[in-house]
Amino acid sequence: MIFTKRFFFILSILFCVQCTEKPVFDLASALTHTKSIPGKAEYLDSPYVTAGNRVYMVGHQNGSFPDLGWHIKGEMGGIWNHPIKLMDGFEAEIRLANDTVALDNATSFVNYPFANQHHFLFNDKDIKVVRTQFVPDDVEGLVVQYTIANTGETPKNITFVFTGNSDLRPTWLGERTQMVNGQDEPTYTDSIWGWIFKDSKNPWTACISPNIKPERKFSSTLDGEALTASGTFEFDFNLPNKGSKTISFAISGSYTSTEAATATATKLHDSLASFFEAKKLRYQQLAQQARLTIPDKKMQQTFEWLKYNCDWLVRKVPEIGTGITAGIPDYPWWFGVDSEYALQGYMAIGQEDAVYNTIHLLDSVSEAVNGNGKIIHEMSTNGAVFNNGNINETPQFATLIWRIYQWNGDRTFLEKYFPTIEKGLDWLLKENDLDGNGFPEGFGMMEIHGLDSEMIDVAVYSQKAFDDASQMATILGKDKLAKNYAAIAKELKARINSEFWSEDFGSYADFIGTDEQALRLIDDAIVRADTLGKPWSITELKKTKQFIVNHPSDKARPFVLHHNWVVNTPMEMGIADGEKAVKALETAKTYVNPFGVFVTGIDRDNSAGSNENTYKAPPIFNYTGAVMTLPTGVSAIGENNYGRPNEALDYLERMTRSFSYALPGSMYEVSPDFGMMAQAWNIYSYAYPIVQQFFGIQPNAANKEVVIHPQMPDKWKEASLENIKIGDNEISIFYAMTNGKPSITVKQTNIDWTLILKTSATEKPKTYKGEITTTKNGTIIKGKGETVSITF
Repeated sequence: MIFTKRFFFILSILFCVQCTEKPVFDLASALTHTKSIPGKAEYLDSPYVTAGNRVYMVGHQNGSFPDLGWHIKGEMGGIWNHPIKLMDGFEAEIRLANDTVALDNATSFVNYPFANQHHFLFNDKDIKVVRTQFVPDDVEGLVVQYTIANTGETPKNITFVFTGNSDLRPTWLGERTQMVNGQDEPTYTDSIWGWIFKDSKNPWTACISPNIKPERKFSSTLDGEALTASGTFEFDFNLPNKGSKTISFAISGSYTSTEAATATATKLHDSLASFFEAKKLRYQQLAQQARLTIPDKKMQQTFEWLKYNCDWLVRKVPEIGTGITAGIPDYPWWFGVDSEYALQGYMAIGQEDAVYNTIHLLDSVSEAVNGNGKIIHEMSTNGAVFNNGNINETPQFATLIWRIYQWNGDRTFLEKYFPTIEKGLDWLLKENDLDGNGFPEGFGMMEIHGLDSEMIDVAVYSQKAFDDASQMATILGKDKLAKNYAAIAKELKARINSEFWSEDFGSYADFIGTDEQALRLIDDAIVRADTLGKPWSITELKKTKQFIVNHPSDKARPFVLHHNWVVNTPMEMGIADGEKAVKALETAKTYVNPFGVFVTGIDRDNSAGSNENTYKAPPIFNYTGAVMTLPTGVSAIGENNYGRPNEALDYLERMTRSFSYALPGSMYEVSPDFGMMAQAWNIYSYAYPIVQQFFGIQPNAANKEVVIHPQMPDKWKEASLENIKIGDNEISIFYAMTNGKPSITVKQTNIDWTLILKTSATEKPKTYKGEITTTKNGTIIKGKGETVSITF
C-alpha cells in the first residue's frame, strides 16, 4: 500500500510538471561547437539581425529594441513577417528579493552563422543570463530562449518577467495596396499558454508562446497613432546554488489567419530540434561550396561569412515571390540593380536557387508593370513598385542573364529571358536616346539631382549589354539580330573611349551634357563641398567652371565634375583602351580611404591614405562622403581586367577591414559601419575578383568546358578554391608558387568535361596532365578526366 501511494504521488508530480512545462531543446548547448564571432563592446548599441527567409528580427546587440530605420521612420527594427511587421520587440527582467535587473544592457554579443546570443552578467547578484535566438527556414516564426544561471553558493527565488510588444502594421508602401493598420488587440489563450495579438481590421496576427505556463499574465493596449499592444508573463523559479533554468518563447505570426499563427507557435516548440539541425546542415553545405583557403585568414573568414550574409538576405513572400533583398534593415525588399550585381556573386558561390528565384521575380514583375523589357528598380514586399526602373538596370539585366547562362549552360533559361532582353534593348535606344547618338539619357547608379543626361555607367553597361546580347542571339539562331547588336556594341566601345575620355583629368567623364547643365551641377557641387569642408574640391570645381565659361560650347561634351565611382565602369566591363585604363586606374587610387572607394570623389576627406585606426564615426549618418563596398569591388574587378592583381587585392584588403567592424560576421553597405548592416552586392565585390579573376574561372557550361586562367596576387603563395559548381560539374583549384614557379591542379567531379588550364609561363612544364600547347603568351593544358595539372 505504501509503495502504491508513493507511485501515484510521483506520477501526479510528473503529470503536474507535464501540465505546466514543455521540454526544451537547448539552443545554447546546441551551438556550443558552432563557429562564432564575438562582437565589440563599443558596438553593443548598434544593430544585429537574426535572419530567416520568412521571418527575421532586428534589434541592438545589447539586447534592446530601440526605434530604428528611416523607410518607415523608427519601425525597421523588431520582428518582421513581410509584408507585415509583427512586433516592435520584447523586454525581460529578473526580480530578486530586493532588486530588479533589466535584460537590456548585455555585456557581450556573439554572432553565429544562423543564430545569435546576448550575454548578461550581474556579478554582484550572482546572476548570469544568456539569451539565444534562432529563426528556422520556411517558418513564420522564431524562438528566443533565456538560460538563467545562479552562479552563487545559495539558492535564489526569482521572478522572470517577459513582455512582448506587438506592432502589427503594413510594410513600406502598404497604402498603395490598401493595407490599413488597425488596433492590436491582445488575448491570452491557454491552448498555447500565450498571448495572441490580432489586428482589428485585418487577419494579421502575432503570438508569443512560452514552454512554461506563467504564474501571472497582464496585457495593455496603446491606441491613438501607435495602435499597438503588450502582453506580459511572470514566472516564479527557484534556482539552486550553481543551478540554472531555461525558458523558451515561440514567437510566430501570420498575415492570413490567427489559426496559422497559433499552429506555427506549437510547431516551433514541438519541432525546434529538427528545425535547428536542418538549418545547421544547410549552413555547413553553404560553407563547403566555394571553400576558399588563402594566406590572409581575415579575408578567408570574410569570404566565408559573406556566403552566410547572402542567405540572410533571401526574402520569401509566397503570394509575391522569393528573391534576394538589397539590405537589412532598411531595404528588406527587392531591387533590380542590386540583384544584377549580387546575383553574379551568388552564382559563383553556388547559391543557385536564390539566383533563379530572383531573376524570375524581377522579370515577371517588370513585365507586369512595364511590359516593354524595362527592368524595375525597387519593389516592396507587398508588390507595390516604387520605381519602375532607372536606365542602367535594363542593360545590366542582359549581362546578368548572359553570365548566368555561362555558369548553367541551360538553353531553356536563355530562351525564357531573351525576349525581355530584346524588348529592353529596343526600349533603351528608341525611347531614351533622344539625340540618336547611341548613348541613352537618364539616371544611372548615381542618384544626384540633375545628373540624368548621358551617364558613363549607362553608356558602358549598354555597350556590354549589346555585346552580350549579340552572343545570346547567335546561340538562339537570330543571326541578323546578333550582327546588329555586335555592330552597336563595337561602335559604342570606340565612342566611349573617345567621347567620354578626359586626358586632362586622366579619367573617364561622369557624364556628357550641355554647358548649362554642367555649370548648374558645379554650383550645386560647390555648395556641397563647402558644406563638407572640402576646400580642394571647391578650388578644382571653380577652375572647371572658369574653363567652361572661357571655352563655351553649343554642343554636349564630357565633364569630370564629381569623380563619381562610376567613371571606373569602363575598366570593370573591360572595354577601356589599355593605356587609358591604366591612367584611369591610377587616378582612381586618389579617391580612396583605408576602407575603399569614395562614392563621390569630391567628398574625399583627410582619411584618404591614412591608417584605418584614425577612423571615427560621424555623429549623424548620411550617404554624403560615403565609402561603399560596391565602388571598391568595381575598382578591384577593373584592376584585374588589366592584369593588375596586386592592385586588385589592395582594394579587397581595404574592404576586409570593415568586416566584423560593427556587426560580427557581417560587412556594412557603407564602410565601415554605416547604412545596411548586411548588403547583397558585397558578394559581387568579393566573389567576382576572387573566383573569376584571381582563380581565373571562366565557365562555358553549354559546351561542358571550363577555362582556368589564374592571375594570383604576389601575396598568395598558396591558395585553393574548392567545390565551385558549374552546370552538372564541380571543380576545385589548388595553386602554389614555389621559387617563382607555379604549380596548379584542377579537379572536377564530371570527367566528361574539358578543362583548359592557362598560365602566363611560356616554358614547357616539368610535369603536366593533358594536351599541352606553349605559345608566346603562355602555356595551355587541355584535357578531360578527373584532374588537369601543371608544374614548372
